[in-house]
Amino acid sequence: MGDMERAGNPLQQVKRALPELNGAMQRVAEHILANPDEVARGSITKLAEAAQTSAATVTRLSTHLGFAGYPALRAALAMEVGRGIEAGWASDIGMAIGPADPPEQVLNVLASTQANALRNALASIDLAAAARVADSIAGARRTHIYGEWGDAIPARELYIRLLRIGIPVWFFDGPQAGSIGSGLLESGDVALVVTRQGNDPATLEFIKRSKAGGALTVAITGVADSPIGRVAEVVFDTGTPVGGTWTELFAGRASDTLTAGLLFVLVAQRVPDHLTANHPNGPGQPVITPDS
Repeated sequence: MGDMERAGNPLQQVKRALPELNGAMQRVAEHILANPDEVARGSITKLAEAAQTSAATVTRLSTHLGFAGYPALRAALAMEVGRGIEAGWASDIGMAIGPADPPEQVLNVLASTQANALRNALASIDLAAAARVADSIAGARRTHIYGEWGDAIPARELYIRLLRIGIPVWFFDGPQAGSIGSGLLESGDVALVVTRQGNDPATLEFIKRSKAGGALTVAITGVADSPIGRVAEVVFDTGTPVGGTWTELFAGRASDTLTAGLLFVLVAQRVPDHLTANHPNGPGQPVITPDS
C-alpha cells in the first residue's frame, strides 16, 4: 500500500498532528491548512518561504505525517483538493456539466435542459386558470407581484411588462415590503407570487395576508403541493420540480418565465388599446408618460 493510501485525507493528517508540532513545523502545517490548493500546486521552496523556514523542515514534516517526502504529500494534497472541487461543483452546478467541459458542451446542456423544461411547462400549465388570472389582472384595482432572490427575476419581468401597458401593478420583495404590500389588497385585487420551491416563509406570509384581505392569490411554482401551493387560490405548476443544483434551477426558471410571459400576453389581449405599436417613438414605449 502506498503512502497516500496509508495517509488517507492529508488535511486531516495535518490537523491531527498540529497540537504536537511547534516552531517552524507548526508554521508549515498551518500554512498547508490555510492554503491547501496553493500548496498542492507549489514547490517545496515556495512552501518553505511562505512558512519562513527551510525546505528541510518541510521534508521533516512530510515524513512526520507518514509520507515518503514532500512530493508524496503534495500529490496527496492535489488529489484531495481535486476531490473537494469536484464535490463542490457537483453539489452546486450539478453533474450534467463538468468543470472542464468546453463551451459548446456547456451550451448544449443548458439549451437541452431549458428545452425539456419548456416541454414540461406546455404539458402542465392550466390554460383555463391562466385565462381567469388574465381577466382578473386586466380588471383589477391593483395587482401586487412578489418574488424573493432568484424568484424575483421572472416576477419583476412580469411586473415591468404589465406596467408598460398601463396595468396598475406593483412589485415587492423582502418580508417588510411584502407585509406592507399584502396589507393593501382587498377584494377585486390580485396577489401573484413566483416561488420555485413553494416554501419561502416571507412569500407564504404575503399570500396568506393577501388572501385574508380578499385578493385573488396566484402562485407560479415548481412544487404545486407545497405550503404556498396549498394556500394560493390559483396555482400554476410549471412542470419542472425543484432540483438541488444550479443547472436544475436554471431549467425550472425557464418554465417560470414562460408562465409569466403567457400571463402578460393574455392580459395584453384583454387591453389591446393599451398596446403601443403605433407609438411615435416605436413599439414598447410606456402607455403612461410623464405628460399624461
